[in-house]
Amino acid sequence: MSDVTTVVDAWLEAYAEEDTDRRMKLIHQAWSPEGRLVDPPLEGVGHAGLSEAADLVNTHYAGHTFRRTTGIDAHHEFVRYGWELVGPDGSVAVAGTDIGELAADGRLLRVTGFFGDLTAVS
Repeated sequence: MSDVTTVVDAWLEAYAEEDTDRRMKLIHQAWSPEGRLVDPPLEGVGHAGLSEAADLVNTHYAGHTFRRTTGIDAHHEFVRYGWELVGPDGSVAVAGTDIGELAADGRLLRVTGFFGDLTAVS
């Protein structure tokens, strides 16, 4: 089984990687071949679909990078972690939380992203 921190960090690096060859290497490292990402504005299935999703992010947020903002909370085959999409000037364009499921080999199988913080009950 792969180290979950290495897997998640490889995915966040891949998601904002503009070089397609490097991005695909990172996706192969982080994702199961049948992996599925669902974020509010997009979806990617399989390594090619995940790379296409990253292309969309890079089109709208050129020069931005993802950074993990929390530790990785994991139990059984599930993970969650916070992240930010950071501009070249250090400003945060969007932040959120990902909830994921790991495949038997430790790579990501499914990730569902949520933007922003949860609203407190009043």
